[in-house]
Amino acid sequence: MFAFRPKSLFKLGMGADTDSLVSRLEVVEVGRRRRWSDAEKLRIVAESMAGRRLVSATARRHGISRSQLNTWRRLAREGRLVDSSDMVEATATTFAPVVVAADPPTPPAPDGDRVEILLANGRRVLVSVGVDADGLARLVRALERA
Repeated sequence: MFAFRPKSLFKLGMGADTDSLVSRLEVVEVGRRRRWSDAEKLRIVAESMAGRRLVSATARRHGISRSQLNTWRRLAREGRLVDSSDMVEATATTFAPVVVAADPPTPPAPDGDRVEILLANGRRVLVSVGVDADGLARLVRALERA
C-alpha cells in the first residue's frame, strides 16, 4: 500500500529541460499475484477443453491470460501438470527404498550337493547336483541374453 501527502509538490527530474512539478501523484494497484494449485490448474484446463473455442472465454472467466492457460494445457498434455495429492499416492506405491551396499554379498560356500556355474557375462549360478539339465540349460540361455 502506498500513501502520499495529497497536496505536496513533487519535482520529477527527467532531464534539465523537462523538469516539472506535480501536485498529485496516483499509484494504481495492478493486483496481486495469484497462486494456483495443480488441482485448480487441471480443473481450469479441463474446462477449457470441454468444447470448441473455449480457451479465451475460460481464461477471461478465471482472470488469467490466454497464454498462461495455453501453457497449462501444454504441461497437462506432456504429463507435467499433475495433482500433487495424486503424486504423493503414486510415489508411495511406485517407489521402494534402495540400499546400496559397498561390496556385493558373498554366496554361501558350496558344499558337496551344489555346483557353481560361472557364465560368460560374469554371472554365477549355484545349483544342486540333481538339477534338471533341460531346465538349467533354459535358465543359462536366459541369463546369458539378459
